[in-house]
Amino acid sequence: MNPALSCFIGYRYWRARKSNAFASFITFFAVSGIFLGVAALIVVSSVMNGLEGQLKQRILGAIPQLTIHTAAPLSDWHQLETRLNALPGVKGVEPSIFTQAMVQSASNIQAVAVYGVFPETDKSLSPLAAHTFNEAFKLLKDSGYYVLLGNELAQRLSVVPGDKVRLLSGEGVVYSPFGPVPSQRTFTVAGVFEMGSQVDANVAYLHYSDARRLMRKTSADIEDLRVFLTDPFLAPELAQPVEQLLQDQGIDAKVSDWRDSYGHLFAAVKMEKNMMSLLLSLIIAVAAFNIVSALVMMVVDKTADVAVLKTQGLSPAAVMLVFISQGSMNALVGLILGLVVGVSATLYINPIMSAFGLHILGAGQQLPVMLDLGQLGLIAVGTVVLTLLATLYPAVRAAAVQPANALRYE
Repeated sequence: MNPALSCFIGYRYWRARKSNAFASFITFFAVSGIFLGVAALIVVSSVMNGLEGQLKQRILGAIPQLTIHTAAPLSDWHQLETRLNALPGVKGVEPSIFTQAMVQSASNIQAVAVYGVFPETDKSLSPLAAHTFNEAFKLLKDSGYYVLLGNELAQRLSVVPGDKVRLLSGEGVVYSPFGPVPSQRTFTVAGVFEMGSQVDANVAYLHYSDARRLMRKTSADIEDLRVFLTDPFLAPELAQPVEQLLQDQGIDAKVSDWRDSYGHLFAAVKMEKNMMSLLLSLIIAVAAFNIVSALVMMVVDKTADVAVLKTQGLSPAAVMLVFISQGSMNALVGLILGLVVGVSATLYINPIMSAFGLHILGAGQQLPVMLDLGQLGLIAVGTVVLTLLATLYPAVRAAAVQPANALRYE
């Protein structure tokens, strides 16, 4: 068997003018289907990756990605910090505290999630400081009693930097003859931050010590550690090693991550991305079926040629390779065109949409795009495998041609 000879014959068949116009028509639509399917799959997958990446930055960058809550205050949290930083994927560790509270202004009251942080270390680990206006993040100091609000939350409360708000915490409740009295304290609005997500409407930040005092806890105690990760999606994988590390240190603690509060949102985004990829992959599958139809017609048209080739000594396997290579040529043309157009459209999708006056997210907003090379390779390999499988049936039929029967009336 000479594979080069079989591929050359298949190439000649592919280049030759088809005597069956209907077969040429089907071949054209098969190539077009692969081209459109691959291009659409690349563009849609890149946009969905961009959306997921934007949500990851805007939401998971502002909330704890992995949290350790100990049953008792840590005597030396720096020793645990050193061991945690040694784990792969850990970006940094800082003390933190969290509580649900109500924030009240002169005109409104809103529920809010309050995080106590150390601005000095949080600034280097979290993108929050970069999204805070007028460097208000620096005003969060011990005993300063400043609060940093999300932009949307500040608008709902009708407050601006310098205004006073009252925080009421459900933790630290005291009981009086008139019933339970929540812990409360007046804070000054240091400024606002804007992450461009739902975090802007329900999150507030205090200095760690001020948050502890609000909850009527000793400000020097550290019971919660906030672990920053290089990739927030590593949290499920790191939860087990962190728990094992805590057990080895004899620390009774509970480990939680961002999935407890925002897992449903990212699960929905992932499911939508997978469903869109599946639907667009069906376009490629339909195009592969068209390749089957076109090759079957080609086998019928070239039956006499196949019989002659077999009488000249071409083996059944070599005959199969002739038609496999011919079908692969169609797939290869569609794949290359789809990759070129898909990557180009992805890289320039926002200028292209602006040129046509299209604004999917509203005027002035651009589609987030993230081109994943690994995903491109998966699309290319999947397309090649699918089209190769589609060529097997026509190739087997061609290999089964009996020269005596085919040439009986020639």
